[in-house]
Amino acid sequence: MSADAELAARTIVARLAHLADDGDVDAYIAEMTDDVVWSMPANPAAGLPATSRRGRDEIAAGARERIAAGLQGPGTNTRHIITTSVVDLESDDRARVRSTFLFLESTTATPAIRTMGQYDDVMQRTSDGWKLASRTITFG
Repeated sequence: MSADAELAARTIVARLAHLADDGDVDAYIAEMTDDVVWSMPANPAAGLPATSRRGRDEIAAGARERIAAGLQGPGTNTRHIITTSVVDLESDDRARVRSTFLFLESTTATPAIRTMGQYDDVMQRTSDGWKLASRTITFG
């Protein structure tokens, strides 16, 4: 596996977590391909229904909805933590990344885990560098 490709894939996973917490939706979706697919099961802990979104515009709308609802982003005292990632390079232009995540609340007091689970990501090399092409979230 190319060390550069592995580092790029890991960096995207980490950068997405930071940008989700910082609330910079434009920079967040810039890390994704134009036709990105995002699938998440229902999340009762956050009061969110199951969603499947396609394309940057739909994903940006979902991120803005979560920020507006106070579920993530600046001032919510929440934080995404990526704990372990495994990168499998499928080709020179495609990689699969499986990461474990924790989503913490009450980060300015006594942090508590709101949810945890796994991201199954596909990264694609584009003319603008490596980007997230799909993410499937599993809780538990």
